[in-house]
Amino acid sequence: MEKVIEQGYAEARVRVRYAETDQMGVVYHANYLVWFEVGRVEFIRQLGLDYKTMEQEDDALIAVAEATARYKAPARYDDELIIRTSLSGVRGPIVRFRYVVVRAVNGSGDETVLCEGETVHFVVGRDMKRREMPAKYAERFAAVMHRLVKKD
Repeated sequence: MEKVIEQGYAEARVRVRYAETDQMGVVYHANYLVWFEVGRVEFIRQLGLDYKTMEQEDDALIAVAEATARYKAPARYDDELIIRTSLSGVRGPIVRFRYVVVRAVNGSGDETVLCEGETVHFVVGRDMKRREMPAKYAERFAAVMHRLVKKD
């Protein structure tokens, strides 16, 4: 948890599978949204929390209301990717996550930014009605946001 709070983001790694590429041999654009989810779940996990528990025990789900992605360079089969996920805002039941997907360091030591994006979520119950963020999640998210504001 401290590492995420200190650096301001969590990292998850994936390797591009052949099935994730299109006829041009590059990753199909919609796969980035799947990887955003991988990053988001890992971000929550690295904060010492668990999204599955949030759903099952706290009856709180984070429904996607908006997603944006800006593609910078193509990813290809067998590339190792790093998804860096950060919290870009929290206001009541609204949560914003930011993502940067990079190709892992190559022989020259450079990482290539492949995609940047953001998702906006509303906390809802199983009835799909807005509800408050469970306290333990709100507290951890606030700690991350406070640390980011302090750094700036």
